Amino acid sequence: MIRMPGTELSTEMANFLREHHIRAVCLFRQNMLNAEQLRKFTADLRAVMGPESLIAIDQEGGAVVRATWVPQPPAAMSLGASDSVALCREVGAAVARAVKSLGFNWNFAPVLDLNNNVDNPVISERSFGSDPQRAAALAFAWMDGSLSEGVACCVKHFPGHGDTNVDSHRDLPTVDKSRAELDVLELAPFQMAAARSQGYAPAMMTAHIVYPQLDAENPATMSKKILTGILREEWNYQGVVITDGMDMHAIAGRYGVGNAAVRALVAGADMVMALGNTETQLETLAALTAAIEEGQIEAAELQQRLARMAKLAQDYPCQQTVYATETEAVDAALMQTAWQRGLTTHLAAEAPTAGSKVRLVISADVVSDGVSEAGVRAEKVAAMLTTVYDVAVTTFSDDSQFDWASLPDDGRFVILASTIRLRYSAHACNTWKPDLHLVLWNPFQTLDIAAPALITYGSATPALQAAAAWFAGEVSANGKMPVTTFYS
Repeated sequence: MIRMPGTELSTEMANFLREHHIRAVCLFRQNMLNAEQLRKFTADLRAVMGPESLIAIDQEGGAVVRATWVPQPPAAMSLGASDSVALCREVGAAVARAVKSLGFNWNFAPVLDLNNNVDNPVISERSFGSDPQRAAALAFAWMDGSLSEGVACCVKHFPGHGDTNVDSHRDLPTVDKSRAELDVLELAPFQMAAARSQGYAPAMMTAHIVYPQLDAENPATMSKKILTGILREEWNYQGVVITDGMDMHAIAGRYGVGNAAVRALVAGADMVMALGNTETQLETLAALTAAIEEGQIEAAELQQRLARMAKLAQDYPCQQTVYATETEAVDAALMQTAWQRGLTTHLAAEAPTAGSKVRLVISADVVSDGVSEAGVRAEKVAAMLTTVYDVAVTTFSDDSQFDWASLPDDGRFVILASTIRLRYSAHACNTWKPDLHLVLWNPFQTLDIAAPALITYGSATPALQAAAAWFAGEVSANGKMPVTTFYS
């Protein structure tokens, strides 16, 4: 699977796909302008790659979405806070209807990583919660909804990315737990997904993480002990195993993309995600070709893996559907309701009276962590609050330097809006004292700032609308933080 440049299929890239027999691509926000453009792009890709095309997208929900003009789904943790299997299924189905209308047949979701490390820089609100049984039940319902609409899912990131404090996009994390400990937490949702592979988990994505007590030498993506030993032989998983992006620093920077791709296939992966540029994709192709010619991957194994991918494409054919205006409106209303149901308060937070004078303290920058491609502008949050209050705005650029005492002593009710996933600095934790904390991304920031909080688990437009409704007293916040280790 490769990444595509641009927003249309050039003659050069069409020839590249044909010449190298590539029939799997993953598209990102950089490839998307609007629905009309994207539908043509995916249609052109299907025409070149053939009837067994796999066109993938990361449309998880919350901050991790690529197509932003379709109804925006809540983050997994928002759904965990509302704790409704029925709602998860409805949301998963609605997401699938939207992406299928754009020409996608594979969605890299839902996340099965557990939320068991508050310092995790990359999972956080992308997880359904900390309890393996409940998180799995909600994720499977979401997945069932997607599959019912004909869009394949891919659970991630096996064997579990939840208990890391390093982002594998930037470095190689380690989870040093025994097999027994992993079985109780991290591995449990994936084992359940493997057991239900025929109907619930047609594909599984690997994690670029070292689990030294499972395999001290290799990250899971390149570990035969993990991908073959546990996933295939112990659990008898029959779905497709795809790697996470092999351009991530945890892999490319340490092993080289070609070498890493070979090691992943030898370990048991069916498909490598070569998301680098054309040069690194050619390096990957050359390395895989040489490995196959040299017999590092036996012909029978190769055919078995090709058969798994063919089955995935046949079970979930790449057929663009019409997204009726009426259906889209119903799905948008569903998403709005879902965001509202996830709203969670911390320390008995209460909104100031409508019409009050408030001061919004917020980052000056639109922050993206690279995974999400998302951020929310300060003026958009201010506009939301202005529908209810008289708002003055103070922005900061660096939380480790901003002097909270510099805020005017003008009697305004102070609302801190957090629009980043990273946790706050010690300086902010020790000196910032808002009257209310509006948490628009990482819920664990409530552990940093000692103040009552409203948690939305995201900053998409329907999340801000849900927050506005809470401030106006039109809805209550009945969500419950689905992370029992840190919140009771």
